[in-house]
Amino acid sequence: MNINDVLNKLREAGEKAFVPYIMAGDGGMEKLKENIRFLDEVGASILEIGIPFSDPVADGPTIQRAGKRALDNGTTLESIFQALTEVRPQVEVPFVLMTYLNPVLAFGVERFVERCQGAGVSGIIVPDLPYEEKNIVSDALERVGIALIPLVTLTSPIERIAKITEEAQGFIYAVTVTGVTGARRDFAQSQFDYLRRVKEVAHLPVLAGFGISTPEQVREMGDVCDGVVVGSRIIELLEQERYEEIRELIGS
Repeated sequence: MNINDVLNKLREAGEKAFVPYIMAGDGGMEKLKENIRFLDEVGASILEIGIPFSDPVADGPTIQRAGKRALDNGTTLESIFQALTEVRPQVEVPFVLMTYLNPVLAFGVERFVERCQGAGVSGIIVPDLPYEEKNIVSDALERVGIALIPLVTLTSPIERIAKITEEAQGFIYAVTVTGVTGARRDFAQSQFDYLRRVKEVAHLPVLAGFGISTPEQVREMGDVCDGVVVGSRIIELLEQERYEEIRELIGS
């Protein structure tokens, strides 16, 4: 199934999406494939797969460390695409790649999109790609039916959020903190109000991400939007092989 199929099915069932984030190459390519199979088995709705990069401006310490481990392992875009191509027939969960723009440009936009298509990737998130410059990658993605998933933030005016969401595909990634990724102890009422405003103007499902780490936070966010993205906590639990806690988090 692709992103739209999964999210429509969840909506019809009255359920919320849970999107775990993992870093490609953290632990090696066999570990990447193993983690993908595990997360598919325990019920991940969509899987966000990070491309390691040397200057990850949106990422907090946990994801930065995972990216460094991946780069130290010699991870390349080519090796990631090869691993995804091999594991794709074994799982149903849609793949979304999270990459900064520089690796895409260095690899070549057309070549990157072609390899995404071959690996069964359904969507792309590029956090440092401004909305005004989205055509750098969106035209090539659109030709093969891969969604360019936008991020909106707490500091974005509602008029800008409405403009961004109007042309969006896949889902809206609503960033719930001002700052980088990483677990937060709690969220303010203003953050829930922001998610409600995004929901009001968006025609696509809205998923909250950044800072979500506990079953309680997953449920709280699910009350006001269509699901969550959880990164740093998933990476920590995978590193510590605390698989049952991942199962419980996804099931929350």
